[in-house]
Amino acid sequence: MVATQPLRLFDDTFLKILPSPLREPRRAWLAIPIAWLLSFTGSIALALLVQRIVPDAQTIDLPKLPPWVIIVAFAMFSPIVESILMGLLLRLMMRWVDPSVAILISAVVWGILHSLQIPVWGLAIWWPFLIFSTLFVVWQQRGFWTGVGVAAATHALQNLGPSLAMAYPHLFGSLG
Repeated sequence: MVATQPLRLFDDTFLKILPSPLREPRRAWLAIPIAWLLSFTGSIALALLVQRIVPDAQTIDLPKLPPWVIIVAFAMFSPIVESILMGLLLRLMMRWVDPSVAILISAVVWGILHSLQIPVWGLAIWWPFLIFSTLFVVWQQRGFWTGVGVAAATHALQNLGPSLAMAYPHLFGSLG
């Protein structure tokens, strides 16, 4: 059996708006920071828009936890677990629908799931999950765990700033 080379994906779908390093499994060292920048700036822009539309939206009330627990839970554990679940969901969906449709469905599903905790979260969360889902689909050409790893690394960077702000609110100002 001849091994096929991983391909750049989505040149013919709506995902072609994403930079090519996000659509080809060649340079994780470049794809991850570009993906993080796109996901973070997009989610911040969406969060600001949501805040303008719904200024009194509910915020998260964390129990009193040590800072290291917050950082490990939100910036390490959660991205890994969610990336594994996202990858399994995407693999399952791609049996029946085109990968670009699976990515869009995945982003919407994760937005809805995050909205179960705080209703307006999903409005800002779907965008990063569009990026994470794209990364998984592209990089899973090199293996399931490679796809999980690239998506989880980007997701961890996405969650690092908010994790630090939750762990050390006195350094970052009020979150609410």
